[in-house]
Amino acid sequence: MATANYIPIANTYFSGMGIGDAGILRAGVKIGQSFELDSKACEVYRANLGNHMKQCDIAHELVLEQDSCDAMGFTYPCTKYSSIADIHGTRTGDELYLHALRHMAIAQPELFWLENVPGMRKFPIVMEAMTKLPDYYIQMFCPIQSSTWLPQSRNRLIIFATRKPFNFSEPETNKRTRLKDILEREPSITLPKAIATRMQGGYRDRPIISDPNKDDIAPTCVAHYAKDKSTRLVKDNRFPLGVRPYSVREYARLQGVEDWFRFNCNDTAAYRGIGNGVSEPVGHWIGQQVMRYFNRNNRALSIDKNRMEISHGTS
Repeated sequence: MATANYIPIANTYFSGMGIGDAGILRAGVKIGQSFELDSKACEVYRANLGNHMKQCDIAHELVLEQDSCDAMGFTYPCTKYSSIADIHGTRTGDELYLHALRHMAIAQPELFWLENVPGMRKFPIVMEAMTKLPDYYIQMFCPIQSSTWLPQSRNRLIIFATRKPFNFSEPETNKRTRLKDILEREPSITLPKAIATRMQGGYRDRPIISDPNKDDIAPTCVAHYAKDKSTRLVKDNRFPLGVRPYSVREYARLQGVEDWFRFNCNDTAAYRGIGNGVSEPVGHWIGQQVMRYFNRNNRALSIDKNRMEISHGTS
């Protein structure tokens, strides 16, 4: 088995609160810079992972002013690529993928990866941009399922692109954490009136109720949970109607977040950031693959330093 002897540096974009980055760091990758627009998410990121986070609009960031890196990771927003957007007529895609493409084309890192919903495949222009850059070998995984590790149904599309050919590995089958094991004994929650209304059919859809005693798994954690906690409930006979929302800590655990991770923000921002995040074990798997690539054949991958200096030097 190869022993890692090179620590690659990655820059991550649309990084949110850093849930996915926590997994990447755990795999041994060093994160040079991270970029995120949301101020609350940036505060949480810095409190947990460090000051390499820059709050900014990536659409206004010049690539050549950023620190050089071996790899780039892009998790641009998935809302307008998701099939659920069909309900609201908002499944239109967006232009942020163009800024990911701009970074890839100018920096030409040794490796880049993308994470988004499987629905992104319905947008051929986006897929062409993300998979047809000259001089890159592409490997795509879909779906990568958070339920491999966690009691949450969450499918994602992962694309790896490398300057040299390489076979990335599928996630290994793990013993999944059970829903009953992530629940708090005394959860700190609120019970909005919408729970009863939704339970009684007052909305278009009924709540998704998961029973920990039946080894159910939770539905996908979504950012909208911050606004309506009646959509996803867990069975708990200690509460009215026998159900309740997930606490912030439980919601974080559904994403694989360890309890050392602090949410120095209000609950609304915490739920939103958790729902927007990349599951920590998925980030860890991505980080493992990045480490394998840069340390294949038990030696550090030879990087064209001249190319890196040109890519990030002065014009």
